[in-house]
Amino acid sequence: MINKLKIAALRWAMEPPFRLLARTAVKYLSSSVRTQALWDVSERPQYLVGILRAADEAKDAGIAEICVAEFGVAGGAGLLRMQDYAARVEAETGVRIKVYGFDTGGGLPVGTGDYRDHPEIWSPGDFPMEWDKLRPLLDKRTELVLGDVRDTIPAFVENTQTAPLGYIAIDVDFFSSTRDAFKILSLPKRKTLIRTIIYLDDVETLRYHRFAGELLAVDDFNENNTGVKIDRWRGMRRSRPFPEAVWYDHMYVAYDLEAINRFNKDGRERAVLDLSNTHNL
Repeated sequence: MINKLKIAALRWAMEPPFRLLARTAVKYLSSSVRTQALWDVSERPQYLVGILRAADEAKDAGIAEICVAEFGVAGGAGLLRMQDYAARVEAETGVRIKVYGFDTGGGLPVGTGDYRDHPEIWSPGDFPMEWDKLRPLLDKRTELVLGDVRDTIPAFVENTQTAPLGYIAIDVDFFSSTRDAFKILSLPKRKTLIRTIIYLDDVETLRYHRFAGELLAVDDFNENNTGVKIDRWRGMRRSRPFPEAVWYDHMYVAYDLEAINRFNKDGRERAVLDLSNTHNL
């Protein structure tokens, strides 16, 4: 009876006349990471929701530790939010979370030199990192990986990464840099969850299209990889108080099809729907 009342109260709070009031109450009164993620009250909900879902995926799989990463650190505001959310999600879920920030350190690299890297928007050298200001703000869970991702990712996967990757935020702007960043998902020795959450920063304005930038990198990845495929995070608007939020359209998932194919269900108990449970009808 108590659970039914809670569900009814939540549905009432999500109704358009009341949801703004409910979100304000959550923002100032709730300390639960899960509740704040549901109601989009964090500064970067795409980071918090992605990291929380990655931790839940790991916990369901019996994995005690994951890592998350931001590609394109620049000034460091996003990496600091990721660091904060990782600590809070770790405290709430019990899954340990390591944070990595990938960046050249000197701004955007030299790319393809053609339309694929949006030369009408960005140029090499844009968004340099202020290392001296950022470094004192990073705690022990966070590590910077400096250099062109084309070179740093193979060495990172081979020598540095110990926990499976659960979430990545992509903000490297260029097609070429995004393509190279995606290698962390497909290398033969990759370490990922079977579903790795992805946030793509540059996909939802008039300037962006599927023939350049991050969207082209997704198509290129899917065309050139058979074991892992990237797709939109389908159905994530369902049962959320603000389904019109634009950032939902930035959320993707990398599915490790090779790992999924290795699942052996022969020994598990057969799933049965109980008709006496009205929730199944």
